[in-house]
Amino acid sequence: MADWFAPKRYGYGGGVPIAWQGWVITLAYVATIIGATQILKTNGWAMGSVIVTATAIFLVIVIKTTRGGWHWRWGGKE
Repeated sequence: MADWFAPKRYGYGGGVPIAWQGWVITLAYVATIIGATQILKTNGWAMGSVIVTATAIFLVIVIKTTRGGWHWRWGGKE
């Protein structure tokens, strides 16, 4: 897979999107969370299920498409 997200300079994880695909995935995730909170506000279990599922899918995509993978970084150039 291509690199859609930059790695964080310090710490563990992915950073900001660096490709249009990363921005599309991020915006789709945000839209899903906002939509779930608006549509399912009376059903907490359903809203929680949608949020947990969307977050898990988003994290898997970010982990697989972060340049250099996820590992601890101390701020040096890679």
